[in-house]
Amino acid sequence: MAFNRESLPTVNFVDFGDGTSKSALDIGKKLFEACRDVGFAYLVTTGIPQGQIDGMFDWSAKLFALPIETKLKAPHPPEGWKHRGYSGIGREQVSQLIFDPDELQAIRTGKFPDFKESFDLGSEESQTLPNNWIPDKDFPGFQTYATNFYNTCREFQLSILLPALALGLDLPKDFFLGYHEANENQLRLLHYPGAPTSVFESGERGRIGAHTDFGTGTLLFQDDCGGLEVETPSQPGVFMHAPPVLGTVLFNIGDFLMRWSNDTLKSTLHRVRAPPRRDGRGDDGETKERFSMAYVCVFCVLP
Repeated sequence: MAFNRESLPTVNFVDFGDGTSKSALDIGKKLFEACRDVGFAYLVTTGIPQGQIDGMFDWSAKLFALPIETKLKAPHPPEGWKHRGYSGIGREQVSQLIFDPDELQAIRTGKFPDFKESFDLGSEESQTLPNNWIPDKDFPGFQTYATNFYNTCREFQLSILLPALALGLDLPKDFFLGYHEANENQLRLLHYPGAPTSVFESGERGRIGAHTDFGTGTLLFQDDCGGLEVETPSQPGVFMHAPPVLGTVLFNIGDFLMRWSNDTLKSTLHRVRAPPRRDGRGDDGETKERFSMAYVCVFCVLP
């Protein structure tokens, strides 16, 4: 079955304002319906400047083009839950639900790790998860730009996203804010290198397996490569393409908010594979590299 962008809903925040108007309530209800029915939505008019998004993608490309020796000056800690710093190709394998027996066996043996590299960062104020930066003398300007982008995402989270979710659930618009005061969110920069198309089609390499996200929700910024797939709500195990759409941010519900809402909101399985030939593969049989950025909203219990 063929799917297109219209398979995922779009929510426009242009009239959200300070969250007190009927228009804001209507937007919250539309976001609620998307999160209840699909768990994913394209967000429009978020207030996150497109120029700042493009700039962060430029910095991400520069980061992953650095020599491995430089990137490893900010290594990801050995503890899997400490999402800070650089993680190289083959260091991770995300797997939650596997539908193919051969793929499951390959994962159990560690045969085909995810073909990606990542860099994680968070709030400069965090005492629990301090950032692990590449020294500024080796990569000047990156820390400042990435910190500013993280703060822009957090501002949208606090001023629009969480209030809209609360309104959609018939709660006071400030309901979720106190549970996210600790600012322990995560910005993950991701790079999926290019490779011959045949290695993806054969299963020899994968980008990231089917999984759900752990937090309250995730804002995903994609480049123009494509390859993200979302499980179809009415057909478990069947995935629809979720292509990048200029001017939008893709949002999905995380496991915690699904549980908190008594499973009313859906934390939906998604994965990254080789994109459809028409928008991600060249005539030479190569699948091009993909860049994405995921801002993960993390719930924190009040003291």
